[in-house]
Amino acid sequence: MTMMKAKVKGPVVVTGAGGYVGSWLVMKLLQQGYTVRATVRDPTNMKKVKPLLDLPGAEANLSLWKADLNDEGSFDAAISGCTGVFHVATPMDFESKDPESEVIKPAVKGVLGIMRSCKRAGTVQRVIFTSSAGTVNVEEHQKPEYDENTWSDIEFCRNIKMTGWMYFVSKTLAEKAAWDYARENDIDLVTIIPTLVVGPFISSTMPPSMVTALSLITGNEAHYSIIKQIQLVHLDDLCDAHIFLLNHPRAKGRYICSSHDATIHDLAKIIRDNYPQYHIPQKIEGIEDKIQPVHFSSKKLLQLGFKYKYSMKEMFDEAIKSCIKKNLIPMKTAEALPGNGKLEVTGEQLKCMTNEMTETYFDLSLLEKKLYTHSTGLLV
Repeated sequence: MTMMKAKVKGPVVVTGAGGYVGSWLVMKLLQQGYTVRATVRDPTNMKKVKPLLDLPGAEANLSLWKADLNDEGSFDAAISGCTGVFHVATPMDFESKDPESEVIKPAVKGVLGIMRSCKRAGTVQRVIFTSSAGTVNVEEHQKPEYDENTWSDIEFCRNIKMTGWMYFVSKTLAEKAAWDYARENDIDLVTIIPTLVVGPFISSTMPPSMVTALSLITGNEAHYSIIKQIQLVHLDDLCDAHIFLLNHPRAKGRYICSSHDATIHDLAKIIRDNYPQYHIPQKIEGIEDKIQPVHFSSKKLLQLGFKYKYSMKEMFDEAIKSCIKKNLIPMKTAEALPGNGKLEVTGEQLKCMTNEMTETYFDLSLLEKKLYTHSTGLLV
């Protein structure tokens, strides 16, 4: 009896394939039998690409392509002949002295360049753009609930210049530019809006969203305001949603992808109950005990038939285990700084955690080291 080979799907393109979401998405696509073209800025950077090359199925079904959002036309070769494109990459430089020119404009230029490459290819059936919760609820007064009809207030971001403001503006303007181009050029575009992404990862450095999610463990107080009223999604659920939306015949428009709403107190309880080896504060200074969560509605995605698989406990279990395995956080608070219950991040761990998406400051005049990593907590 002759065994029939499974049909190979695709090829599909994943931009920003070396990142937190991009690399996991590549893994999921390979698992499901897709031929994947992964774009990275530097295919010779083995620290970035080795986790991709080591994936099961990579030898037969994965190819690496050099492309840069700042280089118009550089995605043409990778996208030519593809049936689907996942645009995950985005410019990230929180240390920029000229964020309008170095972060915001390149994000818009990059997405338009990719859309033009899709039009030139003529084979792309759908584009999935990874947006951000930062395109939805960044405004002066928080509402109790948000859905896909809301957009962040760009002028408020530019005026206040809160941490990550250039990221919120860049993602918002990039998504709007993509929608304008798609409508004018008859391109099937779907955007997915993840909240704080938590879970295991195959990338080699500490993902910015994980710096935020685990800030209660590291004592990184600069992030407490971000997780005060936070929404979360497991990385695996998010990548499943990407593939689900690529293939669903009725997928259209924007889709929030968020499985849980929580407060900082909820996160503290989960970590405290399941990881007693870490010192988690009983009270968070400056944050009320009875704050209410802010809800991001996934009703539109769920009505299409998508189902979330993971609990908040599973998210944090897998994230913490992944970080410990990669030596990005100590196994317990006492190992690092037994004296006062604050967690010191070692030099080696700091080296791993510092990448192009984070901005790190050390005040060496203090007897106690603290890591302040400025991040939106909503990065992909």
